[in-house]
Amino acid sequence: MRYLVILVLFVLIILSACAQPTETAALPTPTSTPKEQADAVFAEARTRMVAEQIRARGITDPRVLAAMSKVPRHRFVPMDYLDEAYADYPLPIGYGQTISQPYIVALMTQYLALKPGEKVLEIGTGSGYQAAILAELTDQVYSVEIIEPLAERAATTLKALGYNVQIKIGDGYYGWPEYAPFDAIVVTCAPDHVPQPLIQQLKDGGRLVIPIGPPGFYQTLWLIEKKGEQVISTNLGGVRFVPMLGEH
Repeated sequence: MRYLVILVLFVLIILSACAQPTETAALPTPTSTPKEQADAVFAEARTRMVAEQIRARGITDPRVLAAMSKVPRHRFVPMDYLDEAYADYPLPIGYGQTISQPYIVALMTQYLALKPGEKVLEIGTGSGYQAAILAELTDQVYSVEIIEPLAERAATTLKALGYNVQIKIGDGYYGWPEYAPFDAIVVTCAPDHVPQPLIQQLKDGGRLVIPIGPPGFYQTLWLIEKKGEQVISTNLGGVRFVPMLGEH
């Protein structure tokens, strides 16, 4: 019996010791603000966008990939479409205009073959997203938008993100002769023919990437290179853009 009592007491001592709370140093719990949490979610979506929509389709220029990975596309999308900001299709931005599909933005940018310090003109500022991508590649970005509220909104967004882009409200068909000639021009709306003022505003060796075709139908994306007196056109495939507005 004495051994049984001793055994019971021993078990009770062990159980009591296990039940005692142990003192540990209080470790700070990492916290993040709702904005930081949202930024992390968008950053993850942007990483997937580049991997699955852009790199997987053959975009190889490391500077273009880096720009697409960095620019926060969700900042250029209306609030109603935030959850679709990194989706594989264009989105409406108001006034009958769209922010282009991410892959198309990357494709057109890659064909521009921009080098640091080159001067580039964008026709159709829209949301400002394409201009931000260009601003990651060169510090001389000019953009023309015919719809004043879009131009003002894009200018505000770009400035808030620290991008130095010169924006003009006007008819993009006629380019921006005051700052010509340009090393590269990208057109993000579709005329039914190549605007000759844009060809004239290209430097020798300059590149123009532009969709051509009738409104409401698929168009053809062209790379047009100016080499001396020659203008060389390369068909880059079918696309679909909003029509170029203006009187021309």
